[in-house]
Amino acid sequence: MTMIEKILARKAGVPTVAPGQIVTCEVDLTVMIDLQFATGWIPPTRIADPDRVAVVMDHAVPAPTVQDAEGGVNARRFVADFGISKFFDVGAHGICHQVIAENGLARPGEILACTDSHSCAAGAYNTAARGLGPAEVYAILCTGRTWFEVSPTIRYELIGSLPDGVSGKDVFLHLAGVFGDATNHNLEYGGDGIASLSMSDRRTIATQGAEISADFSIFPADRACRDFVDEHSPPDAAPYDGVEADPDARYAAVRRVDLSALEPHVARPGGVSGNSLPVSAVEDRAVQQCFIGSCANGQLEDLRIAASIVRGKKVAAGVRLLVTPASQRVYRDAMRAGYLQDLADAGAVITNSTCGACFGYHLGVLGPGEVCLTSSTRNFTGRMGSPDAEIYLASPATVAASALVGRVTDPRDTRD
Repeated sequence: MTMIEKILARKAGVPTVAPGQIVTCEVDLTVMIDLQFATGWIPPTRIADPDRVAVVMDHAVPAPTVQDAEGGVNARRFVADFGISKFFDVGAHGICHQVIAENGLARPGEILACTDSHSCAAGAYNTAARGLGPAEVYAILCTGRTWFEVSPTIRYELIGSLPDGVSGKDVFLHLAGVFGDATNHNLEYGGDGIASLSMSDRRTIATQGAEISADFSIFPADRACRDFVDEHSPPDAAPYDGVEADPDARYAAVRRVDLSALEPHVARPGGVSGNSLPVSAVEDRAVQQCFIGSCANGQLEDLRIAASIVRGKKVAAGVRLLVTPASQRVYRDAMRAGYLQDLADAGAVITNSTCGACFGYHLGVLGPGEVCLTSSTRNFTGRMGSPDAEIYLASPATVAASALVGRVTDPRDTRD
């Protein structure tokens, strides 16, 4: 079996599963976010297990509207009523996928569910994680179980290691540009090249699986993964049991990718599938806004890379560089390391930790006719504000370099 098939079989209590089969599984962690409490919230009368629930204030923090503020009131009441200890309120908040990871709550061999579509981010930690609809997550909250149809799996066999200036975002954009959508398929990553990918790069790649419509994205529970989970888990955390694919696992396709041959990529406006190119092949384009943040690329490593590029330099006139750390912990760590100082000195605006500009709600909405280069998750029309704006998607390095030049720029061209 593949990695995902093994987890689904384990959680369904059956020896094996195969594509096309429908299974009912125990869910190890249900993650609820602030938006769920702000829109059509109906308090449940009971929940399956408060220890298997986490509540994260993440999309609209601090509350920009009265409706969002009411959602906060609802969330705090819910947590108090049901004795939920995994609550990350304002001050301990952040984008849910980052908060879950840095608290060791995405665990190898387990199932995680959340209403946010980028929940597949937890696949970096060998977790079968998926974004589901609010009604389905509400049902999981109350029953502790849900059903899945087992999808066929595409395996990416990674070899080599990334060159300087190339990151996990570029890996994903290459895959999206060459292979396109993976609708109704799982994505599994393996091969010797996995060892060369940092956990932050794996998180970026896993997160972005949602943009090509994959069901699950998953990496193996290798030493780097286990070390990360162990380091971030509480002392009293229960043991976990990661999974590896069987040597005879059956795949819909096996695709070999040489990491060492990759270069910085950019997705042109409108989407990523079949629309991502090496930055050297993208048309010359002036930008008005550059954004570094989101669950995909607001990690500490992303801020370190961006700071190293802009240090001692200035953002180009007419360009807004917005930087949003993915969590309050990332914010504090980046502040202590001096990354935020370097970014602010270059002319960047540092915002509080939240989803922010990524989903076009607050902290950087685009106006008509503007062009944005973003390291966030999505670039479909209207995602970040006006439907008359254009959104290009790239790595934090490419975004930072482009902010200095004022045009879409290869980050390797701005080295001293």
